[in-house]
Amino acid sequence: MEAQKRRQPRVIVFSTPTCTYCNAAKRYFREHNIKFRDVDVSKDPVAARDMVRRSGQQGVPQIDIGGRIIVGFDRPKINQLLGIKEY
Repeated sequence: MEAQKRRQPRVIVFSTPTCTYCNAAKRYFREHNIKFRDVDVSKDPVAARDMVRRSGQQGVPQIDIGGRIIVGFDRPKINQLLGIKEY
């Protein structure tokens, strides 16, 4: 895959189990062999506060790619930050 040619930045997905877009983002990362850490903010109040501190927002998914925060499943921005080429 294109994203694996260079070192992948750290990817953290702040999500909840019932969030459709969270699950779509995680599926997308798996399909593109992107390693990520999933943080369930419904079970981890400290992580939830950290997520809000980083972005100023409470909505999920929030995706941290190498320190850059993406709110929502913004595929074009994810592709840009990870170097994923879609055809």
